[in-house]
Amino acid sequence: MDEAPIWLVMGDKPGDNAQLLAIAEALGRPYEVRRMIPRKEFVYGKPDFKPSLYHLDLEKSDPLVPPWPDLVLTVGRRPSMAAQWIREQSGGKTKVVLLGRPRKMLAEFALVIITGQFLMPKRDNILSLDLPLMRVDTAKIEKAVKLWQPSFEAMKQPVTALLIGGPTKPYRMDEAVIGRLLQQAEKQLAGGSLFISTSRRTPDAVVDYLRQHKPPDSTLYCWQPDDSNNPYFALLGLADYFVVTGDSLSMMVEIARLGKPLAIYPLPEQGGLIAHALRQLIMSIRRSLRYLPGGYFGYVRDLGLAHQYLLDNRLASTVGQPFVSPGGAIEDQLAQVVARIKQL
Repeated sequence: MDEAPIWLVMGDKPGDNAQLLAIAEALGRPYEVRRMIPRKEFVYGKPDFKPSLYHLDLEKSDPLVPPWPDLVLTVGRRPSMAAQWIREQSGGKTKVVLLGRPRKMLAEFALVIITGQFLMPKRDNILSLDLPLMRVDTAKIEKAVKLWQPSFEAMKQPVTALLIGGPTKPYRMDEAVIGRLLQQAEKQLAGGSLFISTSRRTPDAVVDYLRQHKPPDSTLYCWQPDDSNNPYFALLGLADYFVVTGDSLSMMVEIARLGKPLAIYPLPEQGGLIAHALRQLIMSIRRSLRYLPGGYFGYVRDLGLAHQYLLDNRLASTVGQPFVSPGGAIEDQLAQVVARIKQL
């Protein structure tokens, strides 16, 4: 009898979706994609986590109708709410595998796959990885290199790519932060040129600041939705050095997998020294309480742990320090993920 297809319930974040697709391909089972589009107020607003579709634009999202799948792979708050709704409709028969930190209902997921920046309890249904399962799309890089190579050859060599993400709690990104980053990035140019690229999460005020204050002779690309001229894959193939803001873990992992010299720019936390000290105290308490069942206090995320892994394994340096020649390789843990899912 033919195997029932797996459903990939995903959102609009390319990095997250790429990881789900990598897992699905490696499983070797037929699968179908169900894209979930949030309602306008929940594109950035966070819906209360529960098994529901109330937060989705159902006209724009793919339909969720029976027969229900045996297995759902999902990622992110909004898609995983839909995945748990599917599980309820199936009478609990559908097993849900979540890539990333669950907001609630840890016991309701058949498997939760987390990475090093999340501090969570040890449970039979939790698999902890060192870094996200990012994959480098070599075909897209090769295609972009052919298109962009003449432009890069005209730039002063070597080329340093400055990749800018956006603020994520508790880290801030504003004009002052980017001003300091530009100053430090210029010092690391090694006599070459700078190619600056923003992302979908970069605040408009930061983009405007970059337009007005980018270094002379540097190149600035401002992110646009569905833009076929986005230079990201060309930069992966043609840039010599990379500086990445510390919020952009997926970009850092892709660059590290390519073995390119990478410098991390950790974003400062919101508030002053008192706010920082208070957050550290709260985080310490939450770490000590994370073994309580149910995640009553939430699950701590510390991007600094992922940064430290890259630094310790000579896969990156910090901005202001000399670039390092990558001295290690990222262990491919995809096979470990596939084996755990097959056990389900």
